[in-house]
Amino acid sequence: MPRPSTRPTVAFAMAPGLRGRLFAPADLARLAELAEVEDGVLDEFGSAAARAVLARTEVLVTGWGSPSVTRAVLDGAPRLRAVVHAAGSVKHHLPDEFWDAGVAVSTAADVNAVPVAEYTVAMIVLANKRVGDMARRYREHRRDEDWNGLFPDAGNYRRTVGVVGASKIGRRVLRLLAAYDLDVLLADPYVDETEAASLGARLVDLDTLAAASDVVSLHAPALPETEHLVDARRLALMRDGATLVNTARGSLVDTAALTDAVVAGRLHAVLDVTTPEVLPPDSPLYDHPHVVLTPHVAGSVGAELHRMGAFAVDEVGRLARGEALAAPVDAASLHRTA
Repeated sequence: MPRPSTRPTVAFAMAPGLRGRLFAPADLARLAELAEVEDGVLDEFGSAAARAVLARTEVLVTGWGSPSVTRAVLDGAPRLRAVVHAAGSVKHHLPDEFWDAGVAVSTAADVNAVPVAEYTVAMIVLANKRVGDMARRYREHRRDEDWNGLFPDAGNYRRTVGVVGASKIGRRVLRLLAAYDLDVLLADPYVDETEAASLGARLVDLDTLAAASDVVSLHAPALPETEHLVDARRLALMRDGATLVNTARGSLVDTAALTDAVVAGRLHAVLDVTTPEVLPPDSPLYDHPHVVLTPHVAGSVGAELHRMGAFAVDEVGRLARGEALAAPVDAASLHRTA
């Protein structure tokens, strides 16, 4: 592998227009001091111009919409020594054949976990407080009422929250929940009781978690074995009035079964992801009073995108100084991560 230069040559590969959203001007200026930065952004690797850029590139900074870095692409990039992904999962653009090339990979998944965890905990707190139901009733009746009498179980004190998956986001959610007087349960096949306790939770199986929790929050990856992890049977285990929060992947939930449970008045739901990703226009979940439905925005949006861009520049700086990456991707664990 070629020896790294003092100022590595950096190229961007991502969807058109994304670089300006991910990287604040100050971070682009910082990157220009650290590296030789190629002009433009690659959204394909097949053209002669793209191949010429790849032939010079030592560090490829990728983002959402990056083309796939196949074996053929690697053959045309002999100087490439690192891919720094300014987003979360690398599965979409780094196929199995990539990982035999010995190219280092870093991802901003930890950074993108911050807003997802913040969104999740905010929704958990509001769900237990029954803010949606109270606000709706106040808007309809427009008068003071006996809120404690109407919602005797509202509040977060000693309520039970079940976290499904000690992923990067799941762990951050657990840390944030430690600030509240909650009983926290965790279901994760890769965690033992000691580790769960260190995360502030009690380890239980998923059925027990579903039955015992006032709020169930999903943080597992989308894998064949996790499809419809929350199906009709597990939804039936949940307490009447409980809330399901999904900021992970829509495929974890049987949408039809959840819709039935919500329409029947049994469950509440906070859904940032669904299957399909955009529900049909006639889905009852859009207008149901027990549902908060958002368009996959729990992750980095707006100014939060700059956090991922700054992370990517920091990683390029580490490479330029010959230091280890702060957030390397372990290829061996990809089979059980997002």
